[in-house]
Amino acid sequence: MTQSDIIVPDSDAKPITLGLLLIDGFALMSYAAVIEPYRAANVLAGRALYRWVHISIDGAPVRASNGATILADGKVGAPIDCATLFVFAAGDPAGFADAATFAWLRRLATGQVTLAGVSGAPYLMARAGLLDGYRATIHWDHRPGFIEAFPMVTVDTGLYVIDRRRVTCAGGSAGLDLAVDLIERDQGHALANRVSEWFIRTEQRSADRPQRLSLRDRYAITDDRLLKVLAQMERAVEEPLARSDLALCVGLSVRQLERLFVQRLGRTIDQLYLGIRLDQARVLLTRTGLSVTAIALACGFRSSSSFSRSFAAQIGVSPTRYRAGL
Repeated sequence: MTQSDIIVPDSDAKPITLGLLLIDGFALMSYAAVIEPYRAANVLAGRALYRWVHISIDGAPVRASNGATILADGKVGAPIDCATLFVFAAGDPAGFADAATFAWLRRLATGQVTLAGVSGAPYLMARAGLLDGYRATIHWDHRPGFIEAFPMVTVDTGLYVIDRRRVTCAGGSAGLDLAVDLIERDQGHALANRVSEWFIRTEQRSADRPQRLSLRDRYAITDDRLLKVLAQMERAVEEPLARSDLALCVGLSVRQLERLFVQRLGRTIDQLYLGIRLDQARVLLTRTGLSVTAIALACGFRSSSSFSRSFAAQIGVSPTRYRAGL
């Protein structure tokens, strides 16, 4: 790339203002992955293309999940003139219930502000009623509870989603992919490429790239028949499939499939399927306010009592005690 390939932005243009709403306990990684590319864009362009302001609930400094503290420039409710407001939630976004924040977000949404929720922050946007009828994504750890809580939102599994003036991002390193995309839309491909190189980002990840490792990598297996059955299991948690249906989908008998599971995965079909369902139950217990009965039904159990027995047998404590952190 030569200097002539680089688009030089209009030096008279005003910097684009970004708002950064930080909730106590926000993940520093998600925050840095978003804002650092904008800083790099300023450095590489040789002038301020972007400026940003930090906002907290009450205007006080905000503490990240690792203990780092960031000073706030403003507080929720105060007027803000920004093109995009990024929201960074804490580790339990389902438990966030500040009515003033939701009302403020709704007011901003009625103007020309683009709202962007990162990691668990789509929960806050959805609680404010700002994602109904939109496509969105959220960190995979929050996804089961999010789907249960907000049936009017179309939930994707990718790194980020840009749907009109609603932006959602899975968080972590996906924030870098989102920021580079947004910089490209504002400033052009050449500068976005230089920002990518600045952060040793040698592979462009599109919005729809998966958040998690493939089943092949997660289970360390290569048998396509097992991979297909595992995918079916993960999709059918609320209404578990019978062993005969799982075997039929790969053209095997139940006995043959059972033998494959024990040989390659070290567990029977029922044992592994139960583990998948209980893993989802643990996420719902810690990430949502759903009742134990609702979680039992969402994870394919006929009653809360059968769910509690299975959970206690495998996890070692009851669902209620697990939720309480005991």
